[in-house]
Amino acid sequence: MGAALSIRRDDQTAAKLRAVAARCGDGAQVRRILAIALVLEGGSRTEAARQTGMDRQTLRDWVRRYNEEGIDGLKSRSAPGRVAALSEPQMTELKALVINGPDPAEHKVVRWRCADLREEIARRFSVEVHESTVGKWLRQLGLTRLQPRPFHPKKNAEAQQVFKTASRIWCEKRCSNPPPAPPSRFGFKTKREWARKAVTPMSGRQKAPAHPWCAMSVMTPPTCSARSALSVVLVLRSSCRRSIPKQ
Repeated sequence: MGAALSIRRDDQTAAKLRAVAARCGDGAQVRRILAIALVLEGGSRTEAARQTGMDRQTLRDWVRRYNEEGIDGLKSRSAPGRVAALSEPQMTELKALVINGPDPAEHKVVRWRCADLREEIARRFSVEVHESTVGKWLRQLGLTRLQPRPFHPKKNAEAQQVFKTASRIWCEKRCSNPPPAPPSRFGFKTKREWARKAVTPMSGRQKAPAHPWCAMSVMTPPTCSARSALSVVLVLRSSCRRSIPKQ
């Protein structure tokens, strides 16, 4: 059995530490608090470490942290990670560069892309990163990938306004006096007699023809041109004469 550890803090008792562990949501911190409570109750370092799932050296390190910082010192701490590629002033400069836009004469572009910003970052800060890293930095700065519509650097706003005004006046004049509609070119013109109402045998004004082909030629209105209709009538008349027997 190992000797008991010396805990220099006397603001917390074993019962208070167990109450804090019951309200804590971090499992790792709960185990460390219970280990400290076991030590305060007079348990050995080996037994306290075995019951809380750690070795003696780890428990010694947490006791030292508890003596220096209290219960907050028993929390899990994340590693600091890699050092940022750009400092805070450099990130501020990058944000201002993106918001102000590129200079066509200097940067040879009219809008920023991640590839263009990567080259500019390498030229200004001597830091080479991937395009995806540049996009991540822009999102961290509160910027989006949406960009305004590109425009020509030498455009003239006054000339555009004059053109819009002249175009509106010309359009109003043209719409106020529209040109006449062109005549319909569908079909052909027919003679006036073809537009009259056909005389049927039932009206009593004309005697019914003797042959059905002649009746068809009288009752059916023409649907073609005058020349074609005349040729059809001549053919029907000749067929009627051939079909009538001689007396």
